[in-house]
Order: sequence, then structure tokens, then C-alpha cells
Amino acid sequence: MDKDEVVERISAMRTKAGLSARELSLRIGKNSAYISRLESKNDSFEPSVSALLEIIAACNSTESEFFYYDMYAYAQDKEIIELLQTASPIKKEAIINILKNK
Repeated sequence: MDKDEVVERISAMRTKAGLSARELSLRIGKNSAYISRLESKNDSFEPSVSALLEIIAACNSTESEFFYYDMYAYAQDKEIIELLQTASPIKKEAIINILKNK
């Protein structure tokens, strides 16, 4: 994941959480322009790991969702996995067959 994708994901999570850039900056204890500056994709400005983790938490999200290969599909994929974990072997086989036959 490159810096541009990290910034894109921060912006998407912030928007999903209904936070302005200013509000998110203040929630993580940074100056009011921190997130705006980050989202401007200024090549010399990158968040530290601790700041990134604070941003994720402030957006009511998780590291798993942020770093998931497709964060937009994370909730649905997670639900599918949770349902599969409790399914019987017969149901799992039926699901596999459905998915293979498309």
C-alpha cells in the first residue's frame, strides 16, 4: 500500500464516520489543519504509525478494516466469514458449490 492509498483510505474512513478534517484532527490531538494537510497529498507530509492508529480509532474503525485488501467490502466479507464459521459441513459444501458454479 503506497502513501496515496493510505491517504485515500483515511479520507474514506473520515467521510464514512461523518467527520470533518478539522474535527478528526482535533479528536486525535493534532492542530486543526493536520488532516487537511495530510489529505492534500503533500509529498513531504506523512502520518506516523501512532497517528494513523489514532485516526483509525477516531473514525470508529479497526486496523483490520483499514488494511483489508478492499476496505469497502470488509464488513460484508467479515459477516460472511463469521457465518461460515458456524455453518455445518454440509452447508459449507453447498456454499462452495454455489460459488464455484456462479
